[in-house]
Amino acid sequence: MEVAHLNQKQLAVRWCISEATLERWRSAGIGPKFLKLCGRALYRQADIEAYEESCLATSTKTVVAQVSVS
Repeated sequence: MEVAHLNQKQLAVRWCISEATLERWRSAGIGPKFLKLCGRALYRQADIEAYEESCLATSTKTVVAQVSVS
């Protein structure tokens, strides 16, 4: 069975970024959609994959998203 949601820590590990980066992105409205349940941010697998798909580039000259990674 595939996991339907990832928490902040799991997504940070998946993308090799800090949890603080995900927190900043949420505040700035950047990154994948998320659910806020009981004070925790959860990311649906489908939303993660859709965001990753939207960030695909075919050239180094293609600007996909303006995101600062810490």
